[in-house]
Amino acid sequence: MRALVTGGGGFLGAALARKLRERGDEVRVFGRGSYAELEAIGIDCARGDITDYEALKAACDDRDVVFHAAAKIGLWGRYEDFHAVNVEGTKNVLRACLEQGIGKLVFTSSPSVVFHGGDVEGVDESAPYPETYDSFYSQTKALSEQMVLAADHDKLSTVSLRPHLIWGPGDRNLLPRVVAKARAGKLFRIGDDNKLVDTIYVDDAVSAHLLAAVQLAPRSEISGKAYFLSGGDPRPFWEIVDRMLGAAGLGPVKKRMPKPLAYALASACEGTWRVLGLSSEPPLTKFLVDT
Repeated sequence: MRALVTGGGGFLGAALARKLRERGDEVRVFGRGSYAELEAIGIDCARGDITDYEALKAACDDRDVVFHAAAKIGLWGRYEDFHAVNVEGTKNVLRACLEQGIGKLVFTSSPSVVFHGGDVEGVDESAPYPETYDSFYSQTKALSEQMVLAADHDKLSTVSLRPHLIWGPGDRNLLPRVVAKARAGKLFRIGDDNKLVDTIYVDDAVSAHLLAAVQLAPRSEISGKAYFLSGGDPRPFWEIVDRMLGAAGLGPVKKRMPKPLAYALASACEGTWRVLGLSSEPPLTKFLVDT
């Protein structure tokens, strides 16, 4: 393949780029930073912002597949910022694919696009998008996923993959955040629930993206569809957290907070942050409590 990976500096994007290179594919990544570790193994690194159409179009030159993993993630921030990257950025990717004659687009989505604030145990890909969201990230990822799936046609085959809680070597987001909160004494068990949660190892998430790219073709079985990705080994949520902490040499989480109190504190935090116009992430959000 002659592949472009957007978000090539991220956890999944970098792992995907390395695997493509290992397979002997011709790889280019597109991102806002410089990635010496990728350049060192022969990966072409194009620098630019996903909201800059001309830069993105140039990066798409001579590619036959795009893996669109770039996104603005997070539990807090301005809607305009999430929309610019996740929605307008995806529009740019779709436009560039069409103008550059690229036939395949593998989009990295999120299971949170169908999260309605309650239990989602046992749901499949027929689950509808909710009418409202507690997270701008989820809301804008849902909008972008719908655009990607609607764009599937004879000239551009598309598929959307929804990995849940990717973990493994190279993670600079999930594990470091959990460990930092635990060390600061800010990690609490909320309520008495200990729901089963799906996760996926980074290499398995990469393999799923590669398989999707290989299988994509006009009117293929997977074209225009979304798929949840999981390691198939759901574990109780707090077991997962405690194992993460154990890997960092820390003990299990013992502090507890009733869910109604946590939800009230989250609402208060969000209200305060909005009134003060703070850009930092609140210590607690309603989306975090619900999940």
